[in-house]
Amino acid sequence: MSISLHDASIAVFIRGFANLSAILEKGRAYADENGIDHAELLEARLYPDMAPLTGQIQRASDTARFTAVRVGQVEPVAMPDTEVSFDDLQARIAATVDFLKAVPADAMYGREDAHVELKTPTASIDFTGTSYVLGFAAPNFYFHVTTAYALLRMKGVPVGKLDFLGRR
Repeated sequence: MSISLHDASIAVFIRGFANLSAILEKGRAYADENGIDHAELLEARLYPDMAPLTGQIQRASDTARFTAVRVGQVEPVAMPDTEVSFDDLQARIAATVDFLKAVPADAMYGREDAHVELKTPTASIDFTGTSYVLGFAAPNFYFHVTTAYALLRMKGVPVGKLDFLGRR
């Protein structure tokens, strides 16, 4: 039995967002219980040139959505990066998950060898559907989810490996 690109990406992203949402809620609760201004967590960075927690959530959202767009050839949905609160981030995650749930599995069927082009400000990178999902999108998604987790952990939020991985 083979695994589809949809199962290897969209389904994985949806599960990752469920875990990320729960981690964010733990962050909010921790801040509230300890009298910490939400901005201290939301604006936290691992290093000055890295995006803050809000940016990590935004990039995870972008990666997931653009996988559906680039590989599944579905119409993109604009999501401007305007999130400044835990509620905003939860809404971004919910909107992203709703978008992903609407991606038909057959949109990615047969797209394993399809040409996928990633344009950046400095380069254009060519992939196949499979190499994009497995070699770029999934690692990039988990980079941003892991960084969000690490930012909250660095600030003292009591999250652990099972929070990241999920309990199901």
